[in-house]
Amino acid sequence: MKEVRILEIKQSVFADNDKQAEQLRQELKEKGVFLLNLMSSPGSGKTTTLMRTIEMLKDKLKIGVMEADIDSDVDARTISESGAKVIQLHTGGMCHLDAEMTRQGLDGLETEGIELAILENVGNLVCPAEFDTGASKNAMILSVPEGEDKPLKYPLMFSICDVVLINKIDVLPYFDFDMEKCKEYIHMRNPQAKIIPICAKTGEGIAEWAEWLAEEVGKWNK
Repeated sequence: MKEVRILEIKQSVFADNDKQAEQLRQELKEKGVFLLNLMSSPGSGKTTTLMRTIEMLKDKLKIGVMEADIDSDVDARTISESGAKVIQLHTGGMCHLDAEMTRQGLDGLETEGIELAILENVGNLVCPAEFDTGASKNAMILSVPEGEDKPLKYPLMFSICDVVLINKIDVLPYFDFDMEKCKEYIHMRNPQAKIIPICAKTGEGIAEWAEWLAEEVGKWNK
């Protein structure tokens, strides 16, 4: 039987993306644009958290938002009500954004004068974690109803994030969710990750998150 050749292309694809991401990151640094890549599973509260975040920071920073979705402009329409500059990105069925797609989004957003650009990535705990977007920092939202074991099931996502927001803490009494165990699991994957419990619905914890984000933007633009 003729031997079957197996070509491993995954590494080279990621390597090329990593080069583009690093180049984009350097360009954004030179322009004074901080790019936040915000990830989570669907329904975790990304858009509501963004609305709260913009409300807290809109008088301090010029903000632009890129809403990535497979198809629809529901979230972009919601964010537009905040007064922030916003565009919708359709991924054509892809479950993530890579560096080149992010660059196209930033070009469409027109970042002149923008200090904080936020990419609301496609709702998914797997694919978005595999591709460096060129972001200054990565953040993710884990909601209480998803369970505290998600860091064990999706290790890459938690390992690449600088900050993890644990959302929907208002429903903690109704779910079997162990906050301390969750924090332990997150730090197993990423000892340096900052963890901030929040409730986007009520605004609890958003001030701490917004303060962290504003400080990071300040450091980036020094």
